[in-house]
Order: sequence, then C-alpha cells, then structure tokens
Amino acid sequence: MAKVVKDARDGRWLARWRDPDGYQRKRSFPRRVDAERFLVALTAEQHRGNYLDPSAGKVTVAAWSSQWAAGLSHLKLTTLERYLGILRVHILPRWGRRPLASISHTDVAIWVADLSAAGQAQSSVRQIYRVLSLMLDQAVLDGRLGRNPAQRVKLPRVCRGEPVFLSAEEVGRLVDAAGSDGLSIRVLALTGLRFGELAGLRVKRVDVARRRLVIAEGLSEVGGRVVWSSPKTHRTRSVPVPRSLMSGLIDLCAGKAPDDPVFTSPKGDPLRLTNWRHRVFDPACRTAGIVGLTPHDLRHTAASLAISAGANVKAVQRMLGHASAAMTLDVYAGLFSDDLDDVADRMDSLVPQTCHTGRNGNETLVDRTGRQAPDLRV
Repeated sequence: MAKVVKDARDGRWLARWRDPDGYQRKRSFPRRVDAERFLVALTAEQHRGNYLDPSAGKVTVAAWSSQWAAGLSHLKLTTLERYLGILRVHILPRWGRRPLASISHTDVAIWVADLSAAGQAQSSVRQIYRVLSLMLDQAVLDGRLGRNPAQRVKLPRVCRGEPVFLSAEEVGRLVDAAGSDGLSIRVLALTGLRFGELAGLRVKRVDVARRRLVIAEGLSEVGGRVVWSSPKTHRTRSVPVPRSLMSGLIDLCAGKAPDDPVFTSPKGDPLRLTNWRHRVFDPACRTAGIVGLTPHDLRHTAASLAISAGANVKAVQRMLGHASAAMTLDVYAGLFSDDLDDVADRMDSLVPQTCHTGRNGNETLVDRTGRQAPDLRV
C-alpha cells in the first residue's frame, strides 16, 4: 500500500509504493506535502494503467540511443547510416548527458530554433528533429516516458524548389555529348529511374517482349561500400521502355548472365554515382552547354516528357514509383494542363435546350450556351 513515512536518518519524507510487479519502491522528498502529491499522482496513473517507473526516465539520451539504434535493423543501410550520422553529429552533443525525463517540449523547440539559426537547411532541420522524435517515441513505448516531449514542436516549412526539366532537344544534345555512354543518360531521361535503380538493374529484369524494366532492387554506397537494397518505396514496379531504347539495352545485355548488372563501369564494376558523374555526366553537360543540371533532374525530365506525351497522373506515379498520386501532384502539378474549361464545355453539351420563363412570364428558348435562341415558332 502506498504511504508516506519520515526517514529517521536525515529527516526527509519517503513516498513508498509497490509497482505492478509487486516490488517495493520509494522516492525521497524534502517536504511531506511533496511526497503526498507525488503518491496521489502516481496512484492515479496506476489506476489508469499508465504506470511509469520514476527511475526509468533517468537513463541518459546517450545510453538510450544505443539501445534504440540496436533495434533499427529493419531500415535500409543507407537510412540507418544517415540516422546514426545525425545522432553522432547533432543529437548526442546536445542531449547525450541529459536524462530522458529531463527533456521538455520547450527544450526541443529551442533546439530546433537553434538548428535553424545555425544555418541548417530547413529539410535538414526536419530530418534531425525526426531522429530525436523517433527515439523519444520508442522511450514512450518502452515505458520510460509518459509522452514524447518533441510532439507538436513547430518545424520550419520546407520550400520546395522548382524542378528542372530538359526539353527533348536538350536531352538529345546531352546524349550526343556523352558519346558511347549516352545510353545511361537516355534511360534516366526517358524512364525516370533513380540512379541507384539504374545501377542495380540486372539483365534478367529487362523484359524485351513487353518492353518493360522491372525495378526490384537498387545499388547505393554506404561507408564506401556498394550495397544492394530494395527500391526506395520497397515496392517492385514495372517501367515502360520507349522502343528507341530497346535495341541499345539488348546490345548491352548480350553475353551477360541473368544476375549481372546491365550498366557497369568500363572495368565491369558496379556503377557509383560519384564516379559516373565525374566520368560521364558532368563532361557531357559541359559539352552540351547545359549548366546546373543534376542526375536527379533527368528523373524530373522523364516526368515532364511523359506528361507532355499525354500521360495522366496515375501513369506518371506508377512510372516513377511514387507512394501516391498526391506525391506526384505535389511535385508536378504545374505540368498537368488545367482543363476545367473543357470539363465545363463537355458538361454543357450533355444538357439539351430548355425553356426559361422570364420575369414577364414569357417563355424564352435558351440554347446550350445560355444565350437566347431565335424564336422560330409561327
């Protein structure tokens, strides 16, 4: 039973209770009223089924981060490496020695503001905050915190930059400038693959009969090592291939085993983005006179060309492998034509001519455009 007693050794007041497992617990207070208030609140939480061991939140953020990181094996290696880097550079220097229970909502809000003031990009601030919040979420689930103090902290808004699109003529110039390596640029600009998906494309994933590329895995660099992983959304997708690309892909696959990568370095090694940019992409941009282009802009270009060719938002979503059509519209809404006038005209054509009774009680024929039609009655 919970009760408050005086400690004969130092005169302080002890709040004593039993936890849900039956173990005797105690906590010391300088005043009796403080101990009594603590027990009242703790007993109420026990009745609600929300009991937290007051000592559980004393673990430091540094100690808890090690336990939390050990449970992240479900993440892709690239994501895991990014989270650990954020922990090491941004979270542990600020919070490492702090007990979990000592972190307040205001503390986190001030920290977020400090990150922005230090010049961190808005998107970086949100990623850094997310890692801390995920770690505190796990502390709540583990019974170390009653709530996540990072919840509902105001974050800086991310202003999405305008995507860069190449015209068909510019794509042609870029491909010509790349010479014998132009096929990799053509595939990126006409299919919308991410570079890691291009690098991880295996021969067996090229469906010649259906003119499809099956995107089931990708390559990325983690700590200087090339790692195979699932696509970004962890979903396999089928990407249509323009006829003009198929002959080049067939030639590139010739003589290779089914599991071999289609695109490799001149030495036959897996493609790495940094090396490919230095050897192929950047020189081709300089030769073609195209400034400020990144490999990811070829993905935007593929979306732009597909929309120009009449693809709807669902088709573009499936081609790019976005999680939802809303995500596609969020990036490319400005490329889809505003056909509201056409919708109105089509609806109008479905309505027959009707009679409208004017204020004078006379009936007037109204045509489909809403204008008064000539009265041909005798």
